[in-house]
Amino acid sequence: MAIDPQLTPPARRRPRFNLRWYHWLLLLGAALYTLASAMHWDDRGALWVLERFESPTEQNESVWLPDYTAVIDAKPLPGMEKDEASDLAYSPLSKTLFSVMGKNPFLVELSLDGDVLRKIPLVGWSNPEGLTVMENGLLAIVDEREHLLTIIKVDADTKSLNIADFPKYDLGPSKNQNKAFEAIAWDPRRQQLLLGEERPPQLFVWKSDGGQVLTGSKQKVPSDELDLRNLSALSVDPRTGHTLVLSADSHMLLELDELGEQVSFMTLLGGFNGLKKTIPRAEGVAIDENGTLYMVSEPNLFYRFEKKAP
Repeated sequence: MAIDPQLTPPARRRPRFNLRWYHWLLLLGAALYTLASAMHWDDRGALWVLERFESPTEQNESVWLPDYTAVIDAKPLPGMEKDEASDLAYSPLSKTLFSVMGKNPFLVELSLDGDVLRKIPLVGWSNPEGLTVMENGLLAIVDEREHLLTIIKVDADTKSLNIADFPKYDLGPSKNQNKAFEAIAWDPRRQQLLLGEERPPQLFVWKSDGGQVLTGSKQKVPSDELDLRNLSALSVDPRTGHTLVLSADSHMLLELDELGEQVSFMTLLGGFNGLKKTIPRAEGVAIDENGTLYMVSEPNLFYRFEKKAP
């Protein structure tokens, strides 16, 4: 029997999610904006543009991070896979590096190639996170969990360190007690220690002559230049006096001048500055008198960056 097409019910269409191309473009733009805001790429983009206008003279008077490339990339520190490297400092006396391990507290001395020279147990520390080399073999260690600054003495014969044997300074409460003081750097030009809170990023200074006695109390440094997701480590360039600010969450190393203003930056993402892969969690940075940069990343990776020849 023939079927009258006029009596046949129309075929039921499946509903479709129909967006025009410009709707997809808006969604993509919103997603990229959200990601850029989270990573502060908008701020880095502005700084990248400003970098293009810096003269060669101005570049030579700064660290100038864009010119650095990795020459040692993610070298494992043997036997430290579960120790969590938390900071790094360069000693001009021994021409070596010191790194502090936070999970299982100990101090490790490294060659400039990232070879382990010795391990020194830290007795009495709870969670050492920050480390800097001062004068005459003195090192300052920040314990983030206990909010303590301890100034220790290390020489070639040091086998172990006990916190009870050294002067300690209370760093006081932080806005976020679980993300408190994590970074420290010695500034010989200004005769002071530079301290950094992890989150929100904030800088403080504490006057010192490089010895074990600090003067006065720590003072907050007003700054609107720390547009980073967190602050992991600090280092002061002995040649220029500029400050290097490391952020693990932003995958960024930022250079600030003597006035605290942004000068240059280096991304720690794979494919940039000679890095094959993104640095997983950069927790320590150091710079020597020749301008060579060193980094450590949790749990036990070592990096060295050198400036490209002009």
